[in-house]
Amino acid sequence: MSSDDVPIGRRVARWRVRRSMTQQMLADRLRRSKSWVDKVERGVRALDRYSVIQELAHVLRVDPEVLLGQQRSTSAGTPDGVDDIRAALARYDTSQAPEQTDELRRQVGYAWLSYQHAHYGQLVRVLPGLLDAAQGARTPELLVQTYRITSSLLVKLGEADLGWLTADRAMSAAADDPILVATAAISVAQALRASNRDRLALTAAETAANRILPAPSHPVDHEVGGLRGDQTARQPHDQRSEGRSEGEGAPARRRPAGEWTVGGTLLVQAALAAAGCGESRRAEELTERAAGVAASLRGYDDPHRTSFGPVVVELARVLVVAQRGDAVEALQMHSTVVRREGWRRLPAEYRGAYLVDAATAYRKVGDLRGAARALVDADSVAPAEVRCRPLARTVIADVARAQPAPAGVARLAAVVGLTR
Repeated sequence: MSSDDVPIGRRVARWRVRRSMTQQMLADRLRRSKSWVDKVERGVRALDRYSVIQELAHVLRVDPEVLLGQQRSTSAGTPDGVDDIRAALARYDTSQAPEQTDELRRQVGYAWLSYQHAHYGQLVRVLPGLLDAAQGARTPELLVQTYRITSSLLVKLGEADLGWLTADRAMSAAADDPILVATAAISVAQALRASNRDRLALTAAETAANRILPAPSHPVDHEVGGLRGDQTARQPHDQRSEGRSEGEGAPARRRPAGEWTVGGTLLVQAALAAAGCGESRRAEELTERAAGVAASLRGYDDPHRTSFGPVVVELARVLVVAQRGDAVEALQMHSTVVRREGWRRLPAEYRGAYLVDAATAYRKVGDLRGAARALVDADSVAPAEVRCRPLARTVIADVARAQPAPAGVARLAAVVGLTR
């Protein structure tokens, strides 16, 4: 049995023994029960959250990829298999026997983990079968998640239009569920931005955010998922006092924290799209609103896989400022935010993607050293972000043409097969 075939629970058990820990010792360090550790190791409890695997890896003193059974080395070039994904999207015959929901949920969780760890080669191989299973099962939540993962990967691999099509499939699968529609809108905005359709992305993201977030102009206290907050966009006072929200006559309800993370993510996407349109003031307003949402979230789960939080908003600010042309200010902000604890807790994919975006922004304003530093850092965090993405290869080529080429970029150019 190869390393990739060994269940993750068994790998946890192996490394626990290697570290001379009992199940109770591991449980104590994780602040969990011995029963939880036992169920994980026996495969009874699934490990499908990035943060939990990251926590386990930290305690066991290994890289998260080791627990996932995957190697950090990443070959250069776009992974083969995009045509298989395209073929799976073109299959409309869903008469096959549907997967059991629990098994399909496990597969979707594994796909998310592969994406968050930037294992794009592995994900390309997994997605065609997952798309077949999800399209056959027709469970809206899992179908939307599968389409979102697929769309995000296709955008990274330079297939923005196909990613847009897949994101639109997610919108259709979401039907009348407002939160599923909102999560699908995140993918729509990402695909539109990647297609240089920033104006459409701005409209799509801001409209979707406004549907699930209350109006931003009433600074009154609120609760987010049962947790107190006082710095974000609040439910309008007149709606609270009359017992109405989200439409005339609709009963007021407490929004789970997950809804606010989706809304905040949409605001971030809208801000980045506004910056792409040259609307700096609007971009700043949208990041301020997103910062308000992020400030009220404390200790929440992330069921919609957004990674949203205060650090994500700060990263968006850096990109907005860089897009505006203020390279010096952007570099100062960048240096500050990447030293924060919240930065290290973000998935490898998110950090790598941000660094590639930062490199792109620095290149646009002529700061080739800033672009080089961001590219080298991205390669150390998530090699596939640099070695598999056409966007990154383009930036590397541009920066490598400088005389002399900034440190580290010549090596990257050689790794990805580019010549000066």
